[in-house]
Amino acid sequence: MNIALIAHDKKKNDIIELAKKYKDVLAQHELYATGTTGTLIMGETGLVINRMKSGPLGGDQQIGAMIAEGKLDVLIFFCDNLITQGHQQDVGALTRLASLYNIAFATNRTTADMIITSTLF
Repeated sequence: MNIALIAHDKKKNDIIELAKKYKDVLAQHELYATGTTGTLIMGETGLVINRMKSGPLGGDQQIGAMIAEGKLDVLIFFCDNLITQGHQQDVGALTRLASLYNIAFATNRTTADMIITSTLF
């Protein structure tokens, strides 16, 4: 499966912890991430991740294009909902595409755990 991992700044530690916990499972799949998130996860886990641009520089749109082209199966996007992002329109478009194309989509740790344990093992 093709899996994208994205996290806003205050959620990066959460997605790193998720990747550490499920490292062996995630290693069996093709992983994608926005720039900074991908770099941090790779540094902490050694997982191979195809990195896109940083989210605000077009990475969210690159992931969105993958969804629209049928090239992504799972999106794990830990959002910081307490602040407005400078690229909020990109974030909204990405979540809309995940819903429109009916892919597995987690915005929090509980849902990510459920998707990984029920779909990827």
